[in-house]
Amino acid sequence: MRSETLRHILETIETDVQSRPSAIEFEMAYQSRVAIDRIKFASKHTEQFSASCIHMREAGLQLLEALERLESLDRHFQIRSRVAARANGNGADTSG
Repeated sequence: MRSETLRHILETIETDVQSRPSAIEFEMAYQSRVAIDRIKFASKHTEQFSASCIHMREAGLQLLEALERLESLDRHFQIRSRVAARANGNGADTSG
């Protein structure tokens, strides 16, 4: 009976640890948010200060594509963080 209880506790801990984002994932999420802000700034200024040049339009489209990719990753991280928080009983929703 004791070994079954201990095994159950260890499995619960392992599942809990695997469901939470790691420290590196938090760092990557932070860095992606910094990159998102910088891309938004660059895109805004590219549109505002560039002449109507096809090369600048292409650069703007590349910036928008990179922005969409980073925002998609950020949304995925936010969802994973919320699921882990709810699974741990926190239930705090920090969306806003």
